[in-house]
Amino acid sequence: MAKLIHTLADHSDDVNYCAFSSSCLATCSLDKTIRVYSLSNFTELPYSPLKGHTYAVHCCCFSPSGRVLASCSTDGTTALWDVRDGRRLAVLEQPGASPVRVCRFSPQAACLLSGAADGSVVLWSVQSLKLYRSGNVKGGSLVACAFTPNGNFFVTGSSNGDLTIWDDKMRCLYNEKAHDLGVTCCDISSHPVSDSENGFKYFQMASCGQDNQIKLWLILFADILGVELKYKCTLNGHSAPVLACAFSCDGQMIVSGSVDKCVIIYETSTGNTLHTLSQHTRYVTTCAFAPHSPLLATGSMDKTVHIWQLDLRQPCAGDTVENESKVAVEDWSEDDVSAWLSAEDLADFVGLFKMNNIDGKELLNLTKESLANELKIESLGQRSKVLQKIEQLRMTMISVSVPDEFLCPITRELMNDPVIATDGYSYEREAMENWISNRRSSPMTNLPLHSLMLTPNRTLKMAISRWLETQQK
Repeated sequence: MAKLIHTLADHSDDVNYCAFSSSCLATCSLDKTIRVYSLSNFTELPYSPLKGHTYAVHCCCFSPSGRVLASCSTDGTTALWDVRDGRRLAVLEQPGASPVRVCRFSPQAACLLSGAADGSVVLWSVQSLKLYRSGNVKGGSLVACAFTPNGNFFVTGSSNGDLTIWDDKMRCLYNEKAHDLGVTCCDISSHPVSDSENGFKYFQMASCGQDNQIKLWLILFADILGVELKYKCTLNGHSAPVLACAFSCDGQMIVSGSVDKCVIIYETSTGNTLHTLSQHTRYVTTCAFAPHSPLLATGSMDKTVHIWQLDLRQPCAGDTVENESKVAVEDWSEDDVSAWLSAEDLADFVGLFKMNNIDGKELLNLTKESLANELKIESLGQRSKVLQKIEQLRMTMISVSVPDEFLCPITRELMNDPVIATDGYSYEREAMENWISNRRSSPMTNLPLHSLMLTPNRTLKMAISRWLETQQK
């Protein structure tokens, strides 16, 4: 079972990444900050948030000892921070000043890798804080990387769909087209796998991409054979692009997060789904297992980080954690409504709703006027918050039958004001305007947008209106 035990809601914009050390959790965001929390009680450390980047922070990672935290940003730099007091130890400038998308320490902490939007990949010496080696991937942004447990090799993933294996001298050893629409993340398990047929030791790797898939690979490093990358299987649990994947510390599980707002935990050996977690309300952008405790962190464009506790003794295939009761909302009792209010951070209204005998049917019929005149909720902000949650609840009731082309690819919600971007896809206007205010790439392809012009999609808007009319009959 996976139980939601804590939610962090301190970031003011999309959460891009989260990372564990043995004692801390670090998160970073489009809001330009990195926040650091204690795992003992999930309180923010006194020096947090860490500020210094001038644009969005895309990735963060701890050194193997947990004493140093690295972060990288659109500002073209990778920063190193002292975890004890939050001091910034160094600022490493990417050659060409391209936005840095990913960073990772080698297992022995000798090197720090940084990868950027122009395809550049740099190995920095942690001791001297100088550039040690550099290379470049062709035809795409470098968006993912992972070291092998021995630290002698690493893998990078790019927006053009390639996985590339490098050695520590920055020699390109192998290249594989892995995901047609682009790689988004990759991870290598710290536990080798024995191949009884050949007697070799393999490392397991997971990659995910814009093609909605997670692929499992076996990587063999041998002096005689060189590098061999063997495809193992594909996990198809998500219905939209998969943005993040990670192995558990023991390699027995893989977790993934997706544009479909779901987190899925798989059993590595069988590929079976153990848990599906669906409490985020926007894209799930990052997920990470803690190294020495049964904790999982998931971050999202909904600006939150959820902390989950896993019962590793009794994994239940198909377990699902959702915001809503399995009972149809219109059949909810007053107690069901009270539980929903508490789960949606509206616990202050439980007494008021009970006093007015609000059950599921009454809940769905609440309006701005009834909240003000009948329930006497005077605060406009509070009324708006309650109505927004009720509207989200209504949408979840019909989301299964909503045609996919009516859903905004960014929010995965029914579009009200659809517009066409220059990538040819339609989006909700507000969501796309917010997207391009921070990035100049397509949400669907990750390729640069040639223009920021948004054209109203009146045909789609009319189709959505007609569909809504049929749902109300």
